[in-house]
Amino acid sequence: MEYEFVHDAITGEARAIFSLEHEVIGPWLEVELGNDADKLNELLSKIDDVEAGKSHEIPIIGSEYTVILSRDEVSIQTNVSMNGILDDNGEGLPEMLTDDHIHLDQNELAGCGLDDFRDLLLSWQEFSRGLR
Repeated sequence: MEYEFVHDAITGEARAIFSLEHEVIGPWLEVELGNDADKLNELLSKIDDVEAGKSHEIPIIGSEYTVILSRDEVSIQTNVSMNGILDDNGEGLPEMLTDDHIHLDQNELAGCGLDDFRDLLLSWQEFSRGLR
């Protein structure tokens, strides 16, 4: 997994740029995690729970992305690409907005190993902490 963290000179925020096959991870880091140390610590704790066998699989549904932690892999997917995602009224997406009718970015799903994911999170924490 190739990535680079950069400082956005316009917004002052940390940005994450990933290789094409892992592209969705960058916006997930920026949108769902950002500089929130509490969210990061909670996520690291959930990784520990999965590794210790306390949970087989832990889904973390965010505002735009869902992360699924399992012992074998971490997957990150856009919520709009997941079948059965509900709108604000608790109803499924209209048929015209499902994957069969629109073609979303091909890179709406990425996966990596649990150890690589933990290393990524710790690197992101270190980089984004330096921008405060």
